[in-house]
Amino acid sequence: MYNTAEINKLIQTRRSIYPAQYSGERVDDEIVQQMLENANWAPNHKHTEPWRFIVFTDKGLDQLGKFQADIYKQVSAKNENFDETKMENLRNKPLTASHVIAIGMKRDEKHSIPEVEEVAAVAAAVQNMQLTASAYGVGCYWGSGGITYMEEAKKALALEKEDKLLGFLYVGMPKDGFWPQGKRKPINDKINWVRE
Repeated sequence: MYNTAEINKLIQTRRSIYPAQYSGERVDDEIVQQMLENANWAPNHKHTEPWRFIVFTDKGLDQLGKFQADIYKQVSAKNENFDETKMENLRNKPLTASHVIAIGMKRDEKHSIPEVEEVAAVAAAVQNMQLTASAYGVGCYWGSGGITYMEEAKKALALEKEDKLLGFLYVGMPKDGFWPQGKRKPINDKINWVRE
Protein backbone atom coordinates (compact mmCIF):
# COMPACT_ATOMS: atom_id res chain seq x y z
CA MET A 1 0.00 0.00 0.00
CA TYR A 2 2.80 2.45 0.90
CA ASN A 3 6.51 2.47 0.23
CA THR A 4 7.58 1.39 3.71
CA ALA A 5 11.28 1.81 2.97
CA GLU A 6 10.69 5.49 2.12
CA ILE A 7 8.53 5.98 5.21
CA ASN A 8 11.20 4.41 7.43
CA LYS A 9 13.87 6.59 5.81
CA LEU A 10 11.77 9.74 6.31
CA ILE A 11 11.25 9.02 10.01
CA GLN A 12 14.89 8.13 10.60
CA THR A 13 16.31 11.15 8.77
CA ARG A 14 14.08 13.81 10.36
CA ARG A 15 16.31 16.35 12.12
CA SER A 16 16.10 19.61 13.98
CA ILE A 17 17.50 22.26 11.66
CA TYR A 18 18.14 25.46 13.62
CA PRO A 19 17.51 29.03 12.40
CA ALA A 20 21.26 29.74 12.18
CA GLN A 21 21.39 26.93 9.58
CA TYR A 22 18.72 28.50 7.33
CA SER A 23 19.63 30.02 3.97
CA GLY A 24 17.19 32.93 4.10
CA GLU A 25 15.17 31.45 1.22
CA ARG A 26 11.42 31.69 1.80
CA VAL A 27 9.52 28.41 2.16
CA ASP A 28 6.43 28.20 -0.05
CA ASP A 29 3.23 28.82 1.92
CA GLU A 30 1.72 25.73 0.30
CA ILE A 31 4.33 23.55 2.02
CA VAL A 32 3.57 25.16 5.38
CA GLN A 33 -0.15 24.68 4.72
CA GLN A 34 0.50 20.97 4.01
CA MET A 35 2.49 20.73 7.27
CA LEU A 36 -0.52 22.14 9.13
CA GLU A 37 -2.97 19.89 7.28
CA ASN A 38 -0.92 16.84 8.27
CA ALA A 39 -0.72 18.10 11.85
CA ASN A 40 -4.50 18.00 11.92
CA TRP A 41 -4.40 14.21 11.42
CA ALA A 42 -2.44 13.46 14.59
CA PRO A 43 -3.90 10.88 16.96
CA ASN A 44 -5.91 12.33 19.84
CA HIS A 45 -8.06 10.73 22.48
CA LYS A 46 -11.82 11.43 22.19
CA HIS A 47 -11.20 13.59 19.11
CA THR A 48 -10.52 16.71 21.18
CA GLU A 49 -8.10 18.03 18.50
CA PRO A 50 -6.32 20.29 21.04
CA TRP A 51 -3.69 21.76 18.70
CA ARG A 52 -3.85 25.46 17.89
CA PHE A 53 -1.38 27.20 15.60
CA ILE A 54 -0.57 30.79 14.72
CA VAL A 55 1.66 31.19 11.66
CA PHE A 56 3.97 34.20 11.45
CA THR A 57 5.66 35.04 8.14
CA ASP A 58 6.78 38.07 6.14
CA LYS A 59 6.06 41.21 8.25
CA GLY A 60 4.47 38.96 10.86
CA LEU A 61 7.96 37.75 11.82
CA ASP A 62 8.86 41.29 12.85
CA GLN A 63 5.64 41.52 14.87
CA LEU A 64 6.50 38.24 16.61
CA GLY A 65 10.00 39.51 17.43
CA LYS A 66 8.63 42.73 18.94
CA PHE A 67 5.98 40.76 20.82
CA GLN A 68 8.56 38.37 22.30
CA ALA A 69 10.88 41.22 23.32
CA ASP A 70 8.01 43.16 24.93
CA ILE A 71 6.72 40.15 26.88
CA TYR A 72 10.23 39.23 28.04
CA LYS A 73 10.95 42.82 29.14
CA GLN A 74 7.64 43.06 31.02
CA VAL A 75 8.09 39.75 32.86
CA SER A 76 11.82 40.06 33.57
CA ALA A 77 11.38 43.60 34.92
CA LYS A 78 8.95 42.21 37.51
CA ASN A 79 11.38 39.45 38.43
CA GLU A 80 14.40 41.79 38.35
CA ASN A 81 16.35 39.52 36.00
CA PHE A 82 16.30 41.57 32.78
CA ASP A 83 19.04 40.73 30.26
CA GLU A 84 19.38 43.09 27.28
CA THR A 85 21.16 40.45 25.16
CA LYS A 86 18.41 37.90 25.74
CA MET A 87 15.77 40.47 24.82
CA GLU A 88 17.59 41.31 21.56
CA ASN A 89 17.89 37.60 20.72
CA LEU A 90 14.16 37.16 21.20
CA ARG A 91 13.57 40.24 19.07
CA ASN A 92 15.75 39.07 16.18
CA LYS A 93 15.47 35.27 16.14
CA PRO A 94 12.15 35.13 14.24
CA LEU A 95 13.72 37.17 11.44
CA THR A 96 16.09 34.28 10.69
CA ALA A 97 13.19 31.99 9.71
CA SER A 98 10.83 31.85 6.75
CA HIS A 99 7.88 31.04 9.01
CA VAL A 100 7.43 30.63 12.75
CA ILE A 101 4.46 28.66 14.05
CA ALA A 102 3.28 29.26 17.62
CA ILE A 103 2.21 25.91 19.10
CA GLY A 104 -0.77 25.99 21.44
CA MET A 105 -2.73 23.35 23.34
CA LYS A 106 -6.42 24.17 23.82
CA ARG A 107 -7.69 22.30 26.87
CA ASP A 108 -10.89 20.30 26.42
CA GLU A 109 -13.54 22.31 28.29
CA LYS A 110 -15.16 19.14 29.65
CA HIS A 111 -11.81 17.83 30.94
CA SER A 112 -12.87 14.53 29.45
CA ILE A 113 -9.26 13.36 29.28
CA PRO A 114 -6.13 14.08 31.36
CA GLU A 115 -4.16 17.17 30.34
CA VAL A 116 -1.07 15.09 29.58
CA GLU A 117 -2.99 13.36 26.77
CA GLU A 118 -3.80 16.74 25.21
CA VAL A 119 -0.13 17.74 25.37
CA ALA A 120 0.85 14.39 23.83
CA ALA A 121 -1.64 14.93 20.99
CA VAL A 122 -0.12 18.34 20.22
CA ALA A 123 3.36 16.79 20.25
CA ALA A 124 2.14 14.18 17.75
CA ALA A 125 0.76 16.99 15.57
CA VAL A 126 4.12 18.75 15.67
CA GLN A 127 5.88 15.50 14.74
CA ASN A 128 3.58 15.28 11.70
CA MET A 129 4.66 18.81 10.74
CA GLN A 130 8.33 17.95 11.19
CA LEU A 131 8.04 14.81 9.06
CA THR A 132 6.19 16.73 6.36
CA ALA A 133 8.85 19.44 6.35
CA SER A 134 11.56 16.79 6.06
CA ALA A 135 9.77 15.17 3.12
CA TYR A 136 9.94 18.53 1.30
CA GLY A 137 13.59 19.14 2.27
CA VAL A 138 12.53 21.96 4.60
CA GLY A 139 14.23 22.44 7.95
CA CYS A 140 12.40 23.07 11.18
CA TYR A 141 13.13 23.33 14.88
CA TRP A 142 10.75 23.21 17.86
CA GLY A 143 11.95 25.73 20.44
CA SER A 144 10.41 25.98 23.89
CA GLY A 145 12.59 28.65 25.49
CA GLY A 146 12.14 32.39 25.67
CA ILE A 147 8.56 33.40 26.44
CA THR A 148 6.99 29.95 26.03
CA TYR A 149 5.99 29.41 29.65
CA MET A 150 5.07 33.01 30.48
CA GLU A 151 1.38 33.53 31.22
CA GLU A 152 1.50 36.93 29.54
CA ALA A 153 2.48 35.29 26.25
CA LYS A 154 -0.35 32.81 26.47
CA LYS A 155 -2.96 35.52 26.86
CA ALA A 156 -1.65 37.48 23.90
CA LEU A 157 -1.87 34.37 21.70
CA ALA A 158 -5.57 33.81 22.51
CA LEU A 159 -4.91 30.93 24.91
CA GLU A 160 -6.95 30.69 28.10
CA LYS A 161 -5.71 29.99 31.63
CA GLU A 162 -6.03 26.19 31.28
CA ASP A 163 -4.46 26.13 27.81
CA LYS A 164 -0.73 25.90 27.19
CA LEU A 165 1.77 27.55 24.90
CA LEU A 166 4.17 24.72 24.01
CA GLY A 167 6.72 26.69 22.01
CA PHE A 168 7.45 27.80 18.49
CA LEU A 169 8.26 25.82 15.35
CA TYR A 170 10.87 27.67 13.28
CA VAL A 171 10.73 26.81 9.57
CA GLY A 172 13.35 27.56 6.90
CA MET A 173 15.33 26.23 3.97
CA PRO A 174 18.66 24.69 5.04
CA LYS A 175 21.85 26.36 3.76
CA ASP A 176 23.49 24.57 0.83
CA GLY A 177 21.50 21.35 1.30
CA PHE A 178 22.68 21.06 4.93
CA TRP A 179 21.11 18.05 6.65
CA PRO A 180 22.87 16.70 9.77
CA GLN A 181 23.48 13.03 10.45
CA GLY A 182 21.49 11.58 13.30
CA LYS A 183 22.55 9.49 16.24
CA ARG A 184 20.56 7.20 18.46
CA LYS A 185 21.49 4.48 20.90
CA PRO A 186 20.28 1.04 19.81
CA ILE A 187 16.56 0.45 20.31
CA ASN A 188 17.24 -2.95 21.88
CA ASP A 189 18.80 -1.13 24.86
CA LYS A 190 15.41 0.48 25.51
CA ILE A 191 12.91 -2.35 25.15
CA ASN A 192 11.91 -5.58 26.84
CA TRP A 193 9.78 -8.18 25.11
CA VAL A 194 7.31 -10.12 27.27
CA ARG A 195 6.17 -13.26 25.52
CA GLU A 196 4.81 -15.39 28.37
